[in-house]
Amino acid sequence: MFVWFAAGSVAIVWAVFQSPAIDYRMVMLGSVLGVAEAPFGLGPLHTLAVPVLVLGLVMLATVGRRLLRRRLLGIPIGMFLFLVLDGAWTRPAIFWWPASGWSFGDERSLIVARGLWSVLMELVGIGLAAWLWQRFGLADPGRRRRFLATGQLDRAYLGGGG
Repeated sequence: MFVWFAAGSVAIVWAVFQSPAIDYRMVMLGSVLGVAEAPFGLGPLHTLAVPVLVLGLVMLATVGRRLLRRRLLGIPIGMFLFLVLDGAWTRPAIFWWPASGWSFGDERSLIVARGLWSVLMELVGIGLAAWLWQRFGLADPGRRRRFLATGQLDRAYLGGGG
């Protein structure tokens, strides 16, 4: 699963903030980092502690550098959204690590444990990505270049309506 997290995180961030200034590439990056753990089971990227730590590091490292901060904040935002979209909060012993103990146990990743549901979620993610492509006019080469270069979406396509 990859598209479910990337497209889902962009859709959620757009729905909540409706901001053209967010670097949606960084949001997507943060939202797929936890997928790297899937073959190994549940680990730190499935906990609340890691995105909180990354958020703190971004805030400390970017004092006085507002534009860099705005760009990098997308990473922890995406990491938080990974937890939501993955349902990591349904495994409290892992989610609240290390408050619930230092061990991650040998639980399988939710991506693997869901089986066919993960495939269905990925198909929904592909549909969502197609909708986002259309919604934000990314078929236009200029808009697509801007998005790839800056992570920003065209202001004309933001806001209400569908």
